[in-house]
Amino acid sequence: MIELKSPAEIERMRTTGQFVARILSELGELAAVGVNLLDLEHHVRNRIRERGARSCYWDYAPSFGSGPFRNVTCLSVNDAVLHGLPHDYALRDGDILSMDLAVEIDGWVADSARTVIVGTPAEDDLRLLRATEEALTAGIEAARPDNRLGDVSAAIEAVATGYGYPINTEFGGHGLGRTMHEDPHVPNKGRAGRGLKLRPGMTLALEPWLARTTDRIVFDPDGWTLRSADGSRTAHSEHTIAITEDGPLVLTERRPHHAASA
Repeated sequence: MIELKSPAEIERMRTTGQFVARILSELGELAAVGVNLLDLEHHVRNRIRERGARSCYWDYAPSFGSGPFRNVTCLSVNDAVLHGLPHDYALRDGDILSMDLAVEIDGWVADSARTVIVGTPAEDDLRLLRATEEALTAGIEAARPDNRLGDVSAAIEAVATGYGYPINTEFGGHGLGRTMHEDPHVPNKGRAGRGLKLRPGMTLALEPWLARTTDRIVFDPDGWTLRSADGSRTAHSEHTIAITEDGPLVLTERRPHHAASA
C-alpha cells in the first residue's frame, strides 16, 4: 500500500532529510587517506545519538541480507556498491567510497547516499560518479504528478546507457515514509509511460547505482556487502524526494557546508 503524505508530513520528512544530508556532508569531509571506516561509522553513531534520532539500519534483517545489520551506515569501497559493512579498513589514495544512510526522527524516515573519491581521483572514476549523479537528477526531474513510475526509471536508464554503463535491476529505489522500505519499488531501468501514476504526496528514494563494466553483483562472505561481479569500480547516488503539485521536492538536498552548519 502507498501512503500519500500531507504537506505537513512531508515537512517532517524534510527535517529528517536535512539531518541525513548534513551527516553525509560531514562524512565527505572526513573521508581522507588513512581514515578508518570504523571511525566514520562511530562518527555517525555519535551524531544520531546526540540528535535523539534512530538508525533505520541497526537490527535491520531483510530476506536478502545475513541479518541483523549491526551498524548505522553502509560504507562500500571500490568494487563494493551496496550494503557495505563498516570494518577495519584505512582508506587509500584513489579509493571510491559510497556512503548510504537512513535515519528516523519523530516517526519519519529519510534515506540518502553519495559517493566520493578519496585523495587523487582517476578520470574514469570521476566519469562514473558523474553518471550516477546525472541519472539521479534526471530521475528526480521526471518525478512529477501524472507522470508514470516508468518515466522515472526510463530517465535514469537513459543517462546510464548514454554513458555506456550496464544497469542492474535487482536493487533500486523504493517508497519510504514511516519506514525505510515501502511500496513502490523503483527500478533503475524501465519504459516511459508505463507503471504507476505519480501523485502528489508520494515520497520516494531514488537511487541509481552503477558498476563500470557489469550488471551482475555478488555477495561478500559477510552476507551483506554487494560487489560488482567482475571487480569493476562502482558508484551510488540517492535522494529522498516528495512529489508535490509543483513538482519534485528533494528532502535530502545537501547545502554548502557553511550553510548546513549554521
